Amino acid sequence: MTRAARLVEYGKPLEIQDVDLREPGPDEVVIELLFAGVNPIDRNMAEGRAPTQGPLPRTLGSEGSGRLEGKPVLVFSSVLGAERDGTWAEAVVAPREYVFDLPEGVDMQEVAAMGIAGLTAWNVVNLAEVGDGDRVLVFGAAGGVGLPVVGLAASTGATVWGQTSSEDKAEAVRALGAERVVVTDAARLADSIRDFRPTVVIDPLGDGFTAAALLAMEPRGRLVLFGTSAGAEATLQLRELYRKSLSVFGYGGLRLTNEERRKGLEAALEALASGGLRIPIGRVWPLDDVNRALESLADRTVTGKAILEVR
Repeated sequence: MTRAARLVEYGKPLEIQDVDLREPGPDEVVIELLFAGVNPIDRNMAEGRAPTQGPLPRTLGSEGSGRLEGKPVLVFSSVLGAERDGTWAEAVVAPREYVFDLPEGVDMQEVAAMGIAGLTAWNVVNLAEVGDGDRVLVFGAAGGVGLPVVGLAASTGATVWGQTSSEDKAEAVRALGAERVVVTDAARLADSIRDFRPTVVIDPLGDGFTAAALLAMEPRGRLVLFGTSAGAEATLQLRELYRKSLSVFGYGGLRLTNEERRKGLEAALEALASGGLRIPIGRVWPLDDVNRALESLADRTVTGKAILEVR
């Protein structure tokens, strides 16, 4: 038996239940879990708004940290919690290919958020080829991905500014290495960054933020778009794109091949061990409070990453 947070009906609160842990099949293992990540995709799953829906009832959660045969590991796959039982439980049965060995010295709470927040931060910063001398503007800098991006970009020697909508969250962004934090909405963004002229913009917001960034960027700048939480449509000044030779990259984590995902995670975990990548944990919720954890994603009360303590 294992204690788990179960999705019984779409749009209804999850239920904490004792469920049978099935016998592992060929090439499957049992991971004893410690912590599990809480992500927007989990909320979408619970509400029935995800593109892929699995059987009901099922255990949600796509990532977690724990132990396999006494060794600390990360378990992660987009299949977990979607097409089969996931990580919001004391234990999970998963294919061995979903399990990643850990370098020494990593924090197991941070590891629990590496499958999505850590890997995304690592990939978008590297996609933009951020380096010493760059001026990097990070939108949504106080979020679960934004804070790791700020810290990772700063570790390269780049000058980093972070954008947030709340002054209450600004100090957390500075603590990760941002030289300046601009507290602004899309309408006032252009004035706030006029003197910065970013060479790189990391953008999970879309809407007017993307349009304003393109106008403010340095020629030959690079923008990486990996979300549209502020809005999925924007009116762009296309002349700015070609006259300034700007590059716009899209990053979609679900498009990664298994090989790309494993290679990226292995590199990101090494960066976590060395201190170049950090995953600030804003709140650790007990498994019994899983529904409150999901609500915190909607009201954005948590600065940094929210995780569950499942054991």
